[in-house]
Amino acid sequence: MSPDTPDPERPGGGPTDRQAPEAAQSAGARATDGRSPEGARAADAQPPAWPSGLPVPAGTPVTAPGADPLAGHPGVVGQLPGAAPAARRAVRRPVATVLGLAALLTALGAPLGLLWAWLAPDTPVRQTPDGAVYVTPQPEQPIAADGWFSLLALGFGVLAAVALWVLLRRRRGPAGLLAVTLGGLGAAVVAWQVGRRIGLATFQRLLDTAPPGTDFTKPADLRAGGVDWYGPLPVPHGSLLLAAFGAAVTYTLLAGWSRWPSLRPEPEPGGHWPPPTGQAGDWPPSTGQAGDRPPPGISSAPGDPPAR
Repeated sequence: MSPDTPDPERPGGGPTDRQAPEAAQSAGARATDGRSPEGARAADAQPPAWPSGLPVPAGTPVTAPGADPLAGHPGVVGQLPGAAPAARRAVRRPVATVLGLAALLTALGAPLGLLWAWLAPDTPVRQTPDGAVYVTPQPEQPIAADGWFSLLALGFGVLAAVALWVLLRRRRGPAGLLAVTLGGLGAAVVAWQVGRRIGLATFQRLLDTAPPGTDFTKPADLRAGGVDWYGPLPVPHGSLLLAAFGAAVTYTLLAGWSRWPSLRPEPEPGGHWPPPTGQAGDWPPSTGQAGDRPPPGISSAPGDPPAR
């Protein structure tokens, strides 16, 4: 058989022996990735795939399934907005914390009102044919009642802010500020209503049935504060705002003086310097010569000369 005569067992027009391995390798590559050489060059020109290993075509919406390149990585939310129960739980937790703390502080307004009723003096009155009048023309007892309430409410707000800051370290932040402010406002309203109702029924009964000339007392009440109604919305004013004011100011000052940027306790750095990069025993030198230098690493000497 001559070189010019084709092999009868080899189909005509097929690749030569030298071209056969290259053709087989090219065909195997196309069978592996399913792309032509032009498609392979175009794929090489595209940007690298996302960390998940799947390329995202250009123009794909962010909310499309699988379009988030960081989905599934540790510390990253793996679900998209709209169907994220973990995100909803993360939102509900601060809301529940704010409402729970505000309700607890509001309930503490009841003993605060009892303390105010015990400290504030009652105002003496006298029954006359025209009704009850003050025994003295300008009594000081109502002013004293306002003063006691203001001091108690302000002190309550300050103590509540400090207590929440110390006890709830993991809840420091806007949620704690909102909780202590709402709680102080609610506690002041409850304290006012509880304190003014102590002895009020007896006063009303004597006011209706006592004969002229009878002396009795009027329970403490606020004259420098109360609640105004703007439609269905109650708006406290005056002394009722002091508890919320004291709580908000104290909590804000504590946050401003905190040494942690996140306001939450963080691990303190170690009190020792890291070991130098040189090997142990290289420094200090045993020769003691003046030209010796420490090995590369951390040094207490400044890198630049001091400015004038």
